Amino acid sequence: MPKLRTTVALDERVLRAVRAKAARTGRRDSDVIEQALRRDLGLDVLDRAGARADLPEDEALRLAVEAQHQARAR
Repeated sequence: MPKLRTTVALDERVLRAVRAKAARTGRRDSDVIEQALRRDLGLDVLDRAGARADLPEDEALRLAVEAQHQARAR
């Protein structure tokens, strides 16, 4: 999927934490931010479920319900 450029305003402490994690893990700041957003929005669960699209319907439904519960818990 193509990446889009955007501008956001972040708390200074948050940006420092992003940059520190990026440096520790050898990734770009934008990758750290995207991963955090995907996790918070529940997209990481959807990505994992999509990667296993060959699952039987009952297992796919179980994953969807699990993702819903995780999103509500936040």
